Amino acid sequence: MSELETRIATLTRSAARRGVLRVEAIAAGLGAHRFFRVHCDGGESVIARVPVERVAGSGPEPPLEPTRAFLEAAGLPVPRSVLHCEDLDLLEDLGSRSLRDAARPSVADAPGLRALYASACALIPRLQALEAPPSPPPAFSRPWIDFLPIKRRRALEVALPAWLGRTPTPAERGELGRGFDVVEAELAGAPSRLAHRDFQSSNLMVRRDAEGGEELVMIDLQGACLAAPEYDLVCLLRDSYVELPESWVAELAESTRRALPDAPDPQRFATRFDLLTIARKSKDDAFFLEAGARGDDRYVGYHDTNRRYLAAASRRLAERHPCFEAWTEWLGDAADTPENSRCAQ
Repeated sequence: MSELETRIATLTRSAARRGVLRVEAIAAGLGAHRFFRVHCDGGESVIARVPVERVAGSGPEPPLEPTRAFLEAAGLPVPRSVLHCEDLDLLEDLGSRSLRDAARPSVADAPGLRALYASACALIPRLQALEAPPSPPPAFSRPWIDFLPIKRRRALEVALPAWLGRTPTPAERGELGRGFDVVEAELAGAPSRLAHRDFQSSNLMVRRDAEGGEELVMIDLQGACLAAPEYDLVCLLRDSYVELPESWVAELAESTRRALPDAPDPQRFATRFDLLTIARKSKDDAFFLEAGARGDDRYVGYHDTNRRYLAAASRRLAERHPCFEAWTEWLGDAADTPENSRCAQ
């Protein structure tokens, strides 16, 4: 075993009071952590979560604790902590099946998948109902709008040139900037509620509950922040990895809207949903492009999905804000999303 794996094994023996059979590295994603499955005697296992060196120019990763503990105490489904150290966490092993896995066309059962998405949506009002305790976790002092300049810059420097296939003109850069100005202005007055911030299919694990049914558990909690009520719903229903039928999106969005603590009227909800789609999915597009530039080609196939979301949102927003007419032109015919599309491959 490596020095790191030896340390993980030692900490697991002490914290879980179990013998360790082996430490198995889990395939890395795009996040800022490495994960290991620690196999213990008796057939049990835990997950070791270890930070990795951040990409140049990115800010520090927020800590998992005390956000995880706060959500657990509030009754939200999150992994149980086995051990928390400054540079390492041992967590309950939730298995390997995410909502993203459940949504793959080869395994998806439509009624069962629809029920899982309804369960996911039901977590959003529960999150938003939480108030800051006397000693609040960092999430309550981290407004999402503070991250908007980063999203704007990445859209300008990375996504826009890719949409155009060339260097943008000053006028085109100006139109993209005006789109983000609209996002900032219209979201400035929105209620600010607790949000997971990356509430998508790959961060919702599916496991069996005590009655043998399926339940969802949220992971990747460290980025939690305060955001407009529609933010997490955009992450879920405009997921880069799973493209749901639009009939599902409409039904799930409306049922969630009615359940929100600050339930907006349908028009305001729809507008903010589209504005957040612009900010979130243009950033995601840049994120995947940057990964590709580093030689990681696992995410190339998700650009088309993102751009369909962006094109459809910009087309609707252009009715009120002419700057989005340019966005619609840049994104071309990507707005035509097939109704039967479920998963971006």
